[in-house]
Amino acid sequence: MSGMRKIFGLLVLFPLCSCTTTAQPDTAEMNVLFIAVDDLRPELSSYGQSHIISPNFDRLASQGMVFERAYCQQAVCAPSRNSLLTGLRPDSLKIYNLSTNFRTNVPYVVTLPQHFKNNGYQTEAIGKIYHTGHGNHDDSISWSVPRWYHSAYKKQFAQINRNDTMGIQGSLPAFDGRKIPWYASEFPESNLTDVGITDRAIERLSALKNKPFFLAVGYLKPHLPFIAPKKYWDLYDPDNIRIPDRVRPEGTAGFALANFGELRKYHGIPAEGYLNDDQTRDMIHGYYACVSFIDAQLGRLLDELARLELDRNTIIVLWGDHGWKLGEYGEWCKHTNFELDTRAPLMVSTPSMRAKGRKTNALVEFVDIYPTLCDVAGLPLPDHLQGKSFGPLLDDPALPWKQSALSQYPRSKAGLMGYSLRTDQYRLVSWRDKNTRREIRASELYDHHADPTESRNIANLPEYIPVVKELNERLDREYIQIHTFN
Repeated sequence: MSGMRKIFGLLVLFPLCSCTTTAQPDTAEMNVLFIAVDDLRPELSSYGQSHIISPNFDRLASQGMVFERAYCQQAVCAPSRNSLLTGLRPDSLKIYNLSTNFRTNVPYVVTLPQHFKNNGYQTEAIGKIYHTGHGNHDDSISWSVPRWYHSAYKKQFAQINRNDTMGIQGSLPAFDGRKIPWYASEFPESNLTDVGITDRAIERLSALKNKPFFLAVGYLKPHLPFIAPKKYWDLYDPDNIRIPDRVRPEGTAGFALANFGELRKYHGIPAEGYLNDDQTRDMIHGYYACVSFIDAQLGRLLDELARLELDRNTIIVLWGDHGWKLGEYGEWCKHTNFELDTRAPLMVSTPSMRAKGRKTNALVEFVDIYPTLCDVAGLPLPDHLQGKSFGPLLDDPALPWKQSALSQYPRSKAGLMGYSLRTDQYRLVSWRDKNTRREIRASELYDHHADPTESRNIANLPEYIPVVKELNERLDREYIQIHTFN
């Protein structure tokens, strides 16, 4: 079996679309600043949500484009990042968990940074780009030099301030063996890991300014626990924080939602049931503070890019790896196929784009980012890519575009794979036998024109049965195909 054939399994999600575009690359050699923000949901001023203070996210939006309907391929860290960085959908990777290194299943795939490295770029990673924390996910082949990560930064401060470790990322007081889920830190801001990530990125921008580079910067917040300096908490009045309704979607099977086990391991969080109002308010407050904290780090990064005049020839792409629930449906975290989990922030800025400061409602997917960066930088597109470059949208955000975006999430105990097809009007979630991918066990349908919060499953209403049938046929026709190889 050839290397390329090893990339694909027996069952592959593969969109029937061409990756070539008519967009013209920038004339000068383009650098890439590739910014990942963990667990960031599109609740920013640039997305029409004025209550979060995020002037630097807004600043990037004003010089680039906001993709209002961008979707990850699976709403959990490792599969989402693996898909984006390889250009392959989860069913091609056969990875749906946090622990499997993608090279185990697709050892020969050329990743996005690896492709830039192969084309003469210095590729470097700072912070969290591939998923970390559940085994070895560092991919040395992708980078020109070893990845810089925060463990060394933590050790540095642990040696300097042995009694002040609460200000260091992840070092929190524990009760009954469980860490607290949020913390308004009064220790020096420089103790926090994301500041160290920015410090390192600024150093590397200066060192790399005279060579083509692909610099990946991965921020850890607003991932749990919600640690941010107190001054960012003070930006928000907790009395003004709205508690979302704790109403589960009507007519939806229990397995469609999750039990937010990621949060339940923290001190004070109940093992079952909802968080109370005070807990909910504190958690939302902490999330907002962390977003504003990361916004400040983004501002430092953009300032340095401008100071070095690298903004003249640098493509900037900023993305959150998936959405996140903040008490909606009484739920938290990600791990579902709902809009709140699959929709994530995406902003792109290039020096020569014609639609600076614009937004687009076009449906795009994270699997499209790899071909887009190749397209805009003028690099050839690898044959294995399963996305479509959205480069033309950077000049004309109103162009007719994809008819659907696909996400998926398994429910292994139930023996199901849930495929979530988002169209302009609807979201279909087709729960299928995990082995055959053909046998439909349950369906969800949400009409985003009438019900943008996905509060009611209408799949079984007689008038919507033809819609469910048509969307399932589209899912089979355009995405799910059986591939066999000798």
